[in-house]
Amino acid sequence: MTTSIAHGPARTSEIPAEADRNRAPNLLDGALHADLTPEGCDLGYWFRAVPEGTLAGDPMGRTPDVTVPDHMLREGPLRQAVMQELAFRSMAEEKAARAISYLVAHAPDLAGMDFYTTQLMDEARHAYAFRSHLLELGVQERELETVMEDLAGADRDAILAPLEEFGLRVLRDERDYIGGVITLTVLVEGVLAPTAELSERKWWPFDPAAAQIERAAGIDEIRHLSVGTTVVRRHLERHPEDRERIGELIARGTGLWSGLPVQELTLRREQLYQQGLEEHRDLAGAYEVRPGRRLADTTAEERMLTAAEWARNTQRARLADMGLAP
Repeated sequence: MTTSIAHGPARTSEIPAEADRNRAPNLLDGALHADLTPEGCDLGYWFRAVPEGTLAGDPMGRTPDVTVPDHMLREGPLRQAVMQELAFRSMAEEKAARAISYLVAHAPDLAGMDFYTTQLMDEARHAYAFRSHLLELGVQERELETVMEDLAGADRDAILAPLEEFGLRVLRDERDYIGGVITLTVLVEGVLAPTAELSERKWWPFDPAAAQIERAAGIDEIRHLSVGTTVVRRHLERHPEDRERIGELIARGTGLWSGLPVQELTLRREQLYQQGLEEHRDLAGAYEVRPGRRLADTTAEERMLTAAEWARNTQRARLADMGLAP
């Protein structure tokens, strides 16, 4: 006789707070303060916490009752702004997923292999969710790749391609596991995460579906940043002689970042968003993009500078937690 065991839905108490869509901190707070380990965020953690806690059963990370507003389906600066952002983000997440396959391959232990397997899945899901929202915005599926290329192909080539080349040289060619973790945690996600936080906040009044997708992705990024920091910190505790080499890697990566047209891209997007904000100012109302600052009162330059400041603070905090504070 076979005995079957019925498994009901996971109880809220079984889902860690940092992975629960209703209890997790925002990406900035989580990136600054979360302290997670690869052993604690293993495959069992992921299967228990992410599908039900972060995603609540939806692969895009949003609730079905939140629909795309009519004004986002009409051609205009707001629609163009969100489409440009999502196309670029989808391309970035796809490249991250492909690069992380080398971290899975070169992980020196099972804990690292298991964790980066979950992060690979997270990044692939993010790419899927961002491009799926383009379909919700009215892009025809047969035209999706062409539309994404038109929206973000030039920015991909100018920004993502050089970063990918740098990362693959470390991960694929040099088979440098810790160097790869550093590249991902400090030089890529540590810089892009604050921009993602700003994106989530600014889309709540206009495209709540996009904001929910960003929220779910941000919850994942908290885990990625925190565990990556733990991996590097442990490595340096065991191999202090590696500190100089890692410092040189960070310096090379930071130098690469400083030469990329990231600020130009951000400002161009924010100026487009500003046109939409002016057109639909009534929808923004009294909504605050940060405590004490109404979204309706912000400018493109202010939002760009805010994201840059958040990026600097996040990167400094991660480096300090790793034991690499300058």
